[in-house]
Amino acid sequence: MIDKIKALCIKYREVIVYLIVGVLTTLVAWGCKFLWNYIFYAGTKLPTVAQNSVLSVVENVSGIAFAYPTNRRWVFQSKNPNILAEFTSFVGSRVATWIMGWLLNMLLVNVLSVSVFISTVVVGVLVVIGNYVFSKLLVFRNKK
Repeated sequence: MIDKIKALCIKYREVIVYLIVGVLTTLVAWGCKFLWNYIFYAGTKLPTVAQNSVLSVVENVSGIAFAYPTNRRWVFQSKNPNILAEFTSFVGSRVATWIMGWLLNMLLVNVLSVSVFISTVVVGVLVVIGNYVFSKLLVFRNKK
């Protein structure tokens, strides 16, 4: 039984590590977002469109700053010597999922009046999935 678990862990190492790093990235990004909300917007549950946009930028910049080095080193174990090109590709893919997340957040919070806390969780799950797909297929792909 232990051998089967070990084999599964080895087989799915990348996905397992991505989930761990993804959770940590999410905690960093959400922590920065909610801290900003608390400090500058008195912890509002229904931020204005402008406030929601600023919160989205804070969340994504902090998430990208944490996610790139952790994904490069531990998830995809990239050895690409062209770090600038890889980073640019990473940021580009994250901007794409950020726009998707921003639009969904606007819809949920500012149109449907869903709490920013609930919206953040729902959108976060979709963004994490999108980020993995982009990272795997476009940014850290193994060139053989």
